[in-house]
Amino acid sequence: MTVDPRALSSRKIGSTANVRFNTSRTHRWQTNPARCHVDWVVLDSDCEAEFCRVAESHPRVKAYVKNHNLGLGVPYRYGSEIHRYLPDFIVLVDDGHGSDGLLHLVVEIGGYRREEAKEKKATMDTYWVPGVNNVGTLGRWAFAELTEVYQIESDFKAKVERAFDEMLARAAGPTPAFSA
Repeated sequence: MTVDPRALSSRKIGSTANVRFNTSRTHRWQTNPARCHVDWVVLDSDCEAEFCRVAESHPRVKAYVKNHNLGLGVPYRYGSEIHRYLPDFIVLVDDGHGSDGLLHLVVEIGGYRREEAKEKKATMDTYWVPGVNNVGTLGRWAFAELTEVYQIESDFKAKVERAFDEMLARAAGPTPAFSA
């Protein structure tokens, strides 16, 4: 990966404008430039290729990127050691807040779930997502873990629709009690 050091000082947080790296990996997905401004997704599995297909075809997905050499890492504890979790994808989802309020959905594509994977998910759900949302200056964030390749489309659709439904419920406020 080559990055112009001068560009780093002016780089906007979350920008991938200066991402450049070489790879010898041949398992790649050529992205749709309307959905991803990085030309290729370096794939770790066929599940990730299926996710790319689903993300590019979903009407609420405005953009997505593989978190490959982007630097988004989340510290977590496993046993007595601190590790760094690198989520697979970041997806911008239109969940009804308008183009300036897109939901940043961090997506993990996985298969068999070992104990360490459970710790990563718990860290994202309990600490990272609530923490970054509490800061308030980095947009709204959520986390989804997709584990079955044949269910990615339905799982992803359900996660997006659930976020949209939750947003509508918050906007509508509490439901008045029924009185006879």
